[in-house]
Amino acid sequence: MKTAKEKLQAAIQYAMANRPKIGGFPFLAECLRRAGVERNFWSLPGAQSIYVMKDDAVFNQGTPLASGMGDVPAFDEKALITALRTDQAGQSTFPEFLIASWKAGVISYEVDLSARTVTYRGAQGGKYIESYPAVEIGDMGI
Repeated sequence: MKTAKEKLQAAIQYAMANRPKIGGFPFLAECLRRAGVERNFWSLPGAQSIYVMKDDAVFNQGTPLASGMGDVPAFDEKALITALRTDQAGQSTFPEFLIASWKAGVISYEVDLSARTVTYRGAQGGKYIESYPAVEIGDMGI
């Protein structure tokens, strides 16, 4: 039986190998959901992600977007929506999306894989919630 970490790694590998260029996030989210992820929390600018599963949680420390001390950008919903639409159109990489989100004042976001929503939050209380569509994927073998 695979551990939570092994299931998560397999789901991410499957998603990266098979996701479409346009609409890649819903595909990735469905792969995570099938691996047992219920919620995914991201913290910016540290690029730390926590995957919460039914009985376990797994973290992934990405490459931080900034280091040291600095100002947190003000929450800018319009700039966030632009970053989202650019990513959804397949015109940015994930690291570029994270940087654009940070510049739009996003300090964290939470993916609810059951409700298919992503909630983006700013430091001073700004918030934007977006739903994403259900997608069909093949057998991931996990």
